[in-house]
Amino acid sequence: MKDITFNGIQLALASPVELNLKWVGQEELLRQLLAAWMVIDERDIPFSPRLVGKPGVGKTTLAYAAAKKLNLPVYFFQATMDTRPEDLIIAPVIGPDSQIRYAASSLVSAMLTGGVLILDEGNRMSEKAWASLAPLLDDRRYVESIVTGLRIPAKNEFRIVVTMNEDSSTFDVPEYIHSRLQPQIFVDFPEADEELIILRENLPFAKSDILKYVVSFLQRAHRADELYSVRDGINIARYALKMSAHGKSDTLSMLPLAVERILGSEALTYLD
Repeated sequence: MKDITFNGIQLALASPVELNLKWVGQEELLRQLLAAWMVIDERDIPFSPRLVGKPGVGKTTLAYAAAKKLNLPVYFFQATMDTRPEDLIIAPVIGPDSQIRYAASSLVSAMLTGGVLILDEGNRMSEKAWASLAPLLDDRRYVESIVTGLRIPAKNEFRIVVTMNEDSSTFDVPEYIHSRLQPQIFVDFPEADEELIILRENLPFAKSDILKYVVSFLQRAHRADELYSVRDGINIARYALKMSAHGKSDTLSMLPLAVERILGSEALTYLD
């Protein structure tokens, strides 16, 4: 974390993140997100796209991969139901000298450094939190801090993407915000061949028959509209491999138990 002075006020900036994430397959989605961020004329501005899909389909991974393609620092903000406007912008904190300091959020840090902000699970935020971002998401491209009285413009290089889960534990995003979060890019579960590539990328030490078995399980679950994700498949295969190594038993025979322990007995329906 480093300090900068902005309009006479010292701000402690958040640090960019380095995540061990790699986007595999579905290159068209990557192309669509990068196109949304393009600026094709000096009078043009980038879109603020939203990535929508079921939990675990790779929305955050896609956002991170696209951000790294731009060779810009990447910042991350995890939205929650109790996220406040000051959490999104600037919050007062007590420094080591017991004096009040001002901490810029990862969003504001990305704006001031010309980075990319991934706002994860944005539809968990309330309307009050979203309202503080309205001027940032249109052609004004600034936020205002009630705590400091600052109006903070985004650098030209700044980009933002919002991920949203399709589930019932979220707020409805206000229409005036919805219209600003464009375009919508829908991220679905991968096809079987892409799912196999993802599993191989994450579990290079696993045998092919194990990974194919897990992909077959996942594809059956997808067709039944279950929320089981590639992440679940990776955990199932990894746990089966660990149990096999610990007990000196066959990994394939451990997969049903791994499925039950990771996802519950109801998931056994989708085993071959």
